[in-house]
Parts: sequence; structure tokens; C-alpha cells
Amino acid sequence: MTMFANLSLAVLIIIFISAAIVVWIAGIHLSKTTDILSARWGLGEALGGLIMLAIVTNLPEIAITISGALSGNLSIVTGNILGGIAIQTVVLVALDLAGVRGKKPLTYSAASLNLVLEALLVVGVLTLAIMGTQLPAELSFGTVAPAGILIVILWIVGLWLIGKSENHLPWHEQGAAPDGQLEPKGHSKDKKDHSAKHRNISGTRTTLVFIVCAIATLICGILLEKSGTLIADHIGMNGIIFGAVVLAAATALPELSTGLTSVKMKDYKLAVSDIFGGNAFLPVLFFFATLVSGQAILPHAGKTDLYLTGLGLLLTVIYAVGLIFRPRRKLCGMGLDSFIVLLVYIVGIIGLVVVAGG
Repeated sequence: MTMFANLSLAVLIIIFISAAIVVWIAGIHLSKTTDILSARWGLGEALGGLIMLAIVTNLPEIAITISGALSGNLSIVTGNILGGIAIQTVVLVALDLAGVRGKKPLTYSAASLNLVLEALLVVGVLTLAIMGTQLPAELSFGTVAPAGILIVILWIVGLWLIGKSENHLPWHEQGAAPDGQLEPKGHSKDKKDHSAKHRNISGTRTTLVFIVCAIATLICGILLEKSGTLIADHIGMNGIIFGAVVLAAATALPELSTGLTSVKMKDYKLAVSDIFGGNAFLPVLFFFATLVSGQAILPHAGKTDLYLTGLGLLLTVIYAVGLIFRPRRKLCGMGLDSFIVLLVYIVGIIGLVVVAGG
């Protein structure tokens, strides 16, 4: 932090924007290479593939969490994790508005019980996070808190069940809704791999690009956290609000680029799954933040943290309902559920300002 302390606000903003741009570009290449490697390694929708995808799409959040935990800036950690869930859910609004063409909204085409299960997993891990805030900070097993351990266990079990539901769901058509997405979920991954092979792109080259982009994303994630914290101090902005809105928006850029690619290839289910999968993974970072910082983070959560968790839960439930009822009506170019999510998010952020200032 000391090397940034004497920089002017203008320089800090340039660093923040530049890091965000690198995260965006690296995120695009990470998405492509992850899909190609997943197809070539035969991971597909298996547990290993879901874990790999969740980690890759949240590399900026991982970097910010570790950096914030090391520096003791826990407000940025909690704001980025919990605020990240809310704003990454709002990414689905952008995909519905800008990516989906035709009369059918995003959730109408993507609807399946598998995605409802993914939404329930997000609800489950966030519920454990809320419960963890009520436990005493002294209650721990070694260097980890019980809530963090339970979140990791639920996440892994949830991913296993979701992977199992892809081919073993005892419902008609494996829980897929009629008149929805024509091709199976994840077909865009195989198409990317086929295109790469057609252009003679080797597995070695793909892996190298993956590693370089992953390192760049991690470094820029740290730059976002360091410069962002000082920007918030310069402009007198609450750390929770900055982490939940500005910083979370910057780190959500890879999800936006990945989702736009998926919907343009009419892989609507994968686009929604990537968002829910990333959101389910984010609370897992509390476990690693506790290891790094040496103290349980959730018991120290404030009212703004609980507020953000509730907002993330509400937005997820709205989309889960949309996946079940599949509204065909569009408002302002987006599905009815996306329109409601956008309104709730805007009102929610206004409420966050009130809560933080109270």
C-alpha cells in the first residue's frame, strides 16, 4: 500500500481503469481457453470442470480477497464478496438486454431444473454465511471458523449434485423446459474447441495463454484492490459501498464478457450457469480469507454485510422464480424477471447508502 500512498487521485484512477481493462481482456481469453481445455480434458460438466470454471471466473475476487486479508482490510473483502454476488447477478440483466435476440427472454430459453438447483446452492451458501455472522469469533477449529468449513462442504456437495443432475435427474427431459434452448447446455465449449483445432491451435499454446491470462488477472486484481481502497479514501466513500458497487463491478467484467459470448452462441443455459456457479463460489473465499488473515471474518460482519447478503439472496430468488414460471413478456428490451432484478438492485443500492450512513 505504501508505494501507492503518495500517488494522486488521477493516477490512482488511471491504474484502476487500466487494471479493469486488463481484467476484461484477460477474462475473455481465460473463458475461451478454459472451455477448450475443459473439452479436451473431458471435464465437461463434471465436478472437476465446475470447480475449475468457478475458480477461473473469480480470479479477480480471489486476488482481492487474499490481498485485502493480508493487509487487514476486511471491509473490502466482505464488500467485494457479498457485493460481488449481487452485481454478478445483475450481469444477467445485461445479457438479457444486450445479448439475447428475438422475442424470448433469457430465462425462458435457459429454463431447466438444473439451473434452479444452482440458484438453490447460492441460497444455501449465503444462508450459512448469515448464520456464521452470529457465531462467536473465538469459536474456531485451528485457524478456520466452522461457518467457513461448512460453506466449503456445502459448495462441494452442491456441485456434485448439480453435476449428477445433468444426466440423472428423474424428471421428463432431464428437467429441461419445452420450447427452450435447442442445443444442449455447454455446446459452445465444444464449438470453441473444434474451432481451435481447425486453426491448429495446440493444447500447449492454449495452456500457456491460460496461465499468462490467469497471472495477469491475479496481479490486476491486487491493483484494483490497492488503488480502489485509496480512491475510496480520496473521495470519502465508504469502503463497503465502494467494494460492493465499484470494485465488484470491475471484477464482474470477465463474467460479462463470458456471458455475452455464450448468449451470442445461443448457449443460454451456460450463461446463466456461469453466473450462479460463480456466485456460489464467492462465499467459499471467506474460508481462505480466514486462513490468510488469521481471524474469523464472518463474526465481525456488520449490518451492511448482512444487508448485501440479503440483496444477493433476493436477486437470486427472483431469477429462480423466473426460471420456473418462464415469463415471455419483455419490458424495455428485457425479460420481466430481469426488469424486476434491475429495479430491486437500484433500490437495494440506495438502501445500502442509507444503511452505511446510519
